[in-house]
Amino acid sequence: MFVLAALLVTRSRSAWAAVRATGGYGVLSGAMWAVMFVAFMLALMTTTTANTLIVNSITPLVTALLARALLRDPIAPRTWAAIALATGGMLWMFGSGFAGGEARHLAGMLIALAVPLAAAVNLVTLKHAGRSVDLIPAVLLGAVFSAAVTLPYALPFTAGTHDLVLLAVLGCLQLGLPCMLMVRASPHLSAPEISLLAMLEVVLGPLWAWLGAGEAPALATLAGGVLVIAALLLNELAALGVRVRARRSA
Repeated sequence: MFVLAALLVTRSRSAWAAVRATGGYGVLSGAMWAVMFVAFMLALMTTTTANTLIVNSITPLVTALLARALLRDPIAPRTWAAIALATGGMLWMFGSGFAGGEARHLAGMLIALAVPLAAAVNLVTLKHAGRSVDLIPAVLLGAVFSAAVTLPYALPFTAGTHDLVLLAVLGCLQLGLPCMLMVRASPHLSAPEISLLAMLEVVLGPLWAWLGAGEAPALATLAGGVLVIAALLLNELAALGVRVRARRSA
């Protein structure tokens, strides 16, 4: 509903026309959004949070490999280094909570694996078509697809007013707005850089829980988070230096 409202406000034509204009790229991107939305929640319900987040930490690596194979985009050494450092930080953060061996944990990690795979396909699609096709309406398609798939399992509805308010905030600030901003940023960043920046969500999550709910993070969580943030900062600072030098030489 949030993305639909945004389309109605920002598009001079109808929202349906904006969705149709995305064509096959919009359907593909929307399908990948839906896989990411649903698989992440199913993974959390099936295995531990640590397992889910560790599997999701390979998203930048999978995205870089797919972008290199399909888009022939050269991946800068600084980005490879940032991916390695950020992945190490994620392992440090959640490695102690890793659980394996039980069938449910293995199943949950297989479900979680759908998230980085779908994210990589989606980011490569955004990079390939994003300059010529407005793919923000694909976020709306992803929401519709995921709602259609999960609706039978949500019946009968039991959420009260308080829960609905929380879900509305989640839908607007956790999914709708961030996904739209990711699409808007995609023409200006490489696919691996976007996936690296998305890892901030996982790093900052424990911080918000600390500030908002008094849930003090473990030392390993803080140390791993510092590594991830350092990787992102170093990558972006190096990219800024390259752009500055390019302007001066021009």
